[in-house]
Amino acid sequence: MGIGHYIKDIGRGKDGARALGRVQAADLMGLILDQQVSDLELGAFCIAMRIKGETPEEMAGFLDATHARLNKVHTGQVPTVVLPSYNGARKLPVLTPLLALLLAREGVAVVMHGTATEDKRVSSQAVIAKLGMAASGHSPQVKAGETVFVPTGVLNAGLERLLSVRRVVGLRNPGHSLVKLMNPCDGPALVVSSYTHPEYLLSMSATFALTGQHALLLRGTEGESVADARRTPAMDVFKDGQTRRVQTPQEGSLMQVPELPNPNAVATAAYIQRVLRGELPVPQAIALQVQHILHEVKP
Repeated sequence: MGIGHYIKDIGRGKDGARALGRVQAADLMGLILDQQVSDLELGAFCIAMRIKGETPEEMAGFLDATHARLNKVHTGQVPTVVLPSYNGARKLPVLTPLLALLLAREGVAVVMHGTATEDKRVSSQAVIAKLGMAASGHSPQVKAGETVFVPTGVLNAGLERLLSVRRVVGLRNPGHSLVKLMNPCDGPALVVSSYTHPEYLLSMSATFALTGQHALLLRGTEGESVADARRTPAMDVFKDGQTRRVQTPQEGSLMQVPELPNPNAVATAAYIQRVLRGELPVPQAIALQVQHILHEVKP
């Protein structure tokens, strides 16, 4: 079938490209996720969208197609939190697994999903392996008080293929925002999402508002969905198209910075275990994030 007619619209450069409507965007992403496009077309799509940028309507359409095609995680209607984990760690330890385990300890079902998109970063999957947790090889069921990690390829092979384009061309594409916006569960869940640059705060906020999803959005640690342990960021909650700020950012000079481990997987896992055992304090920024999440998902 091909997507050449869509590339003609989105591939005319920053000023000449035309935005797609939500239905068109859903059709386009559906063809990509169903792997009905060639490698050449997929690369052209990624570069064209990189130059043009995604509109909230387009992202909403991409989400429509994705939600219709995911092998979803079964939640049984228990309070559920979704933690996308795709950026990994380079300079700081990736503490997304710590956030997940702290939430699970409070009786919440936690679904982590992700895949490594860069070889030079430490992924959450590497850390959870050192914690003795295995990634799921199929779409699992998660219960209250449990944490599961589902690789992106298990959720949808076409989505993992889209993300893997980055390894070839070295640039992000709409898939990298898409995975931070989607709910991979078969029931309601709070999606904890993050952005790296201010422009993505605007675009992701607009998409959450347009789609009416329940989400918490913050500038996380190197793009991960966990708060930076050194300084508390602003946090916004989205629900039913409404937005409210639940956490103001920490201002001024830092008087004290928590002692953090080396970002390698072994040291990060050991640090997480010490925090869970109470030998080290939970960093304040992450403790506040846990409180806001629990307020949203627990009756």
